[in-house]
Amino acid sequence: MFIERLISGIILVILTIAAIWVGHPILLGVVCIVSLIGQFELYRVLKLEKNVLGIAGYIATIGYELLLLYNKENYMQVFVFSVMLVFMAIYVILYPKYTFKEIAMVFVGVVYVTMMLSSLYQTRCMDGGIYLVWIVFISAWGSDTCAYCVGKFFGKHKLPSKLSPKKTIEGCTGGVIGAMIIAAIYAYIFKDNLEMHGCSIALFTIVGGLGAICSQIGDLAASAIKRNYQVKDYGTLIPGHGGIMDRFDSILFTAPLAFIFFKFI
Repeated sequence: MFIERLISGIILVILTIAAIWVGHPILLGVVCIVSLIGQFELYRVLKLEKNVLGIAGYIATIGYELLLLYNKENYMQVFVFSVMLVFMAIYVILYPKYTFKEIAMVFVGVVYVTMMLSSLYQTRCMDGGIYLVWIVFISAWGSDTCAYCVGKFFGKHKLPSKLSPKKTIEGCTGGVIGAMIIAAIYAYIFKDNLEMHGCSIALFTIVGGLGAICSQIGDLAASAIKRNYQVKDYGTLIPGHGGIMDRFDSILFTAPLAFIFFKFI
């Protein structure tokens, strides 16, 4: 099991590095595919993956990625309104086949999976994005690794949450500190490139710490959904890791943080 998880993890990292390095349009294509798979996994948990409502969600994802492809971000508000109108039209026309709760969940799926994950691509497209974007993975996967190691060897106090009874306060703290240390080391190595684009070592380190907190929230949020619907994993696509949503749940939160921070601060 460990070997399987290790091998699939290494392959995933290699593919991720390659896609990030190449950038547009390959990265956008990868983000679109990952989003569609993640959406399918989420909708499957909700039992909406193969019906009209789910298909409308997939089409919305493709439409959103096309807006990014053609640099039409100024139409995002129109896009969100249009998607909601279509979903509500399906709700009314096919009533009472779907409940309003199901309409809301499919719409949230578009935002939660597609729009949040697309922040990874948008961060990569910024000036200096080839250097800035790695904070997304340092915050998510770096934090996860550090939290696991610290929790395993030093964890004594359980996290006051019913979502993950195995998580400890020491582990969560170690994840944040570990991500900040990795971010600081990375920033020091590439300080000239980062400073050229207005990002200091201190700023990059702070984003790493905030991202680690968001990463843990993202992990717990995905766990909460699984608990609500009594499923163990979102899928089996990645051997030893589960589905796309199991592996990218923290990325869904660290990517928007990085995009917002580097764009507006």
